[in-house]
Amino acid sequence: MRVSLLDRSRTRDGESDAEAIATTVERAVRADELGFHRFWTAEHHAVPGIASAAPAVLLAAIGARTRRIRLGTGGIMVPNHNPLVIAEQALLLEALNPGRVDLGLGGSLGFTAPIRRALGRTALHEDDYPSELERVRRYLSGQAEITAKPGVGPPPVFLLAVRGGLALAAELGLPVVVGGPVLRDEQRLAAYFRDFRPGPAASEPYLIVNTDVSVADTDERARDLLLPEAWAYADSRDVGEFRALRPVEEVRRLLGTSRERKLKAVDDWMDGAVFGTPKQVESSLTDLLERTGASEVLANVSTHDRDEVRRTDEFLASLRTA
Repeated sequence: MRVSLLDRSRTRDGESDAEAIATTVERAVRADELGFHRFWTAEHHAVPGIASAAPAVLLAAIGARTRRIRLGTGGIMVPNHNPLVIAEQALLLEALNPGRVDLGLGGSLGFTAPIRRALGRTALHEDDYPSELERVRRYLSGQAEITAKPGVGPPPVFLLAVRGGLALAAELGLPVVVGGPVLRDEQRLAAYFRDFRPGPAASEPYLIVNTDVSVADTDERARDLLLPEAWAYADSRDVGEFRALRPVEEVRRLLGTSRERKLKAVDDWMDGAVFGTPKQVESSLTDLLERTGASEVLANVSTHDRDEVRRTDEFLASLRTA
C-alpha cells in the first residue's frame, strides 16, 4: 500500500517547542530514508502542545535535508491567508524542491475565538472558501491579473475534507484527504467518486485517508500508546487547549479519576484510530482502503514515547508498495 506520514509537531511534557520542531525535521529525514511517499506538516496557530504554525517554512527546512520524499502542507488554511501569499509560498517551495511539493489546502478558521480575531477572520460566508480557493489556483496557474513568482510549474493541489471539501474536490476535479467521522460516511465518500469531474489537475478521483495509527506487540499496548493523544483531545473540550502529550502511565491514572463524559470522549477518539499488533494493523489499513476506495494512507503516529513513534514508522514503511 502507499503510505505517507502527517506530523503535527506535537510537544511532550517538559519539552520546548524548538525541540519538537527539530524532532519533526529529523523524523522527515528518517521517513525519506525509509521510503515513505509523502511527509506532510500541519498549520495550527497558538495551540498549546503543537509547535508548528507555518508549514511552508517548516517544509523549506525539511526539503533542504531530504532528497526524494514528497513534501506537503496538511494543510494551509485558506481563510487565514491572502491567496496570493499562499500561491507565492507554494511556488517558492516548488522552486526549491522541484517535483516534490504537495499543496494541501483546507477551509478551517482558527482554533479559538481569540486566535480567529488575531488572524483577522472570525467568520466565513458560504461562498468565501470556494472563491478564495479559486483565487489561489488562478495565481498558481498564472491566470490571475498579476503573475505570482517564482515562475515555476505549480505543485498539485489537494483539498482537506472540511467545509464541504469532499463535494468541492469532486466538483473541481481535485484529490482529497479525508479523516475523522467522514471516513464512516459511506454516502459522502461514494458521492466523491460518483460526482468527480476530471480536469487539468486530475483525470480520476484520488482519495487519501488520514488516521491515527499505533503498533505494538499486543493490542492492549498499542491502545495504551494512543492514550496521550486521546486524552489531549478529550481534555481540550474542557480546558479549551490542546495540551502537550503526557506519559501513558500518567494518563492512565487521570482516566481512573475522570468523569464518564471524558471517558466517553477518549473512547470516541479511539474508535477512529487504527491500532494493534502488526498483523492487525496491516489488516485494518487494508480494510480501510478497500471500504473507502482510497489509494493512500496518511498516517498520524503520535504518542509520548518518541521511540514508539519510530517503531511504528518503521513498521508502516515495511507496508509500502510505492
